Amino acid sequence: MPMDNRKQRVLEAIVALYTQGGEPVGSGLLSQYLDLAVSSATLRNEMAALTKLGLLEQPHTSAGRVPSAKGYRYYLDHLMRPNATLPARQKAEIDRVFASLDYEPERLAAGAAKALAEHTGYTVAATTPRSDDLCIAHFEVVQVGLYSAAVLGVTSAGGVRTRVARLETGLSRADAQLLAAVLNRGLTFVAPADLSQQLLYSIAAELGERGPALYPVLTAAAALLEEAAKARTYLEGQQYLLRWPELNPYLPRVLEVFADQEKAGRLITPRTGRTTVLLGEDIQSPMPGLCVMSKRYLAGGGLTGAIALLGPARMPFEQLIPILEYYALKLGECMAGKAQEDNT
Repeated sequence: MPMDNRKQRVLEAIVALYTQGGEPVGSGLLSQYLDLAVSSATLRNEMAALTKLGLLEQPHTSAGRVPSAKGYRYYLDHLMRPNATLPARQKAEIDRVFASLDYEPERLAAGAAKALAEHTGYTVAATTPRSDDLCIAHFEVVQVGLYSAAVLGVTSAGGVRTRVARLETGLSRADAQLLAAVLNRGLTFVAPADLSQQLLYSIAAELGERGPALYPVLTAAAALLEEAAKARTYLEGQQYLLRWPELNPYLPRVLEVFADQEKAGRLITPRTGRTTVLLGEDIQSPMPGLCVMSKRYLAGGGLTGAIALLGPARMPFEQLIPILEYYALKLGECMAGKAQEDNT
């Protein structure tokens, strides 16, 4: 059965009405919404045809229709017309938000996610930039106790990672200075793929007779290097998920997914640079009714990250997509330091 113009308009109207009210749409309400010179009976026939095509569902025998996952996908791919740009006033408000954020990558990703959640009233996830070439650009070793050392690594993206190493024989300030010097000579700007036990042994050899005793600090530094290429994912506005009754059965699973950094990052990272809308039925472990709308951001130097809105499939896509895209643009600029340069 072909999708003629009238069927498309009926589907588009039902998506809009269901987004607004969250209740099944009947032919009476539909006829008031649509400016079509047709009877309610004709609209009921069109709704029945769309149901037969799998684009609408009827929750109860006497109820109206709601869009199905297939119907939403058709709407997103063929009918949706997002607002082209945000008003200048709204852009200025977002610019002020980013001007107030900490530009350290982890804090920036978390701050942007929180700001977008408060702006939209939807749950937001954001990742830090990642690249297979991300490495540690500088190490510091700080004595935090007689038998403990904090190893700090500044990534090539500007992020800071920390690990604490425990030593059996104690650590002096001289040891900390020596370790920092050796790590900065031997382990900075090394790709995680090039990290090896042999490399660590060669660095330990530079420590002389203290090498075996100080080796736990080297393994902590190696762990920081391995973590450097992995993006961190931050989830903000979790409370907004409680607004949507259709998501209640899947809340534990959603929170479980986002407790796993790698799974969460894969879920919200689009395969292309375009804004992507992933429906719950499209996820490997399906969560019907869920929607993940995500956008990749460019942080410069080949680094990329993602920011996403999580909510029900009846999200107002046309309104939210321009907001999400502008947040992604600003997040990328700030990660690259461009916004800081503009303010100097």
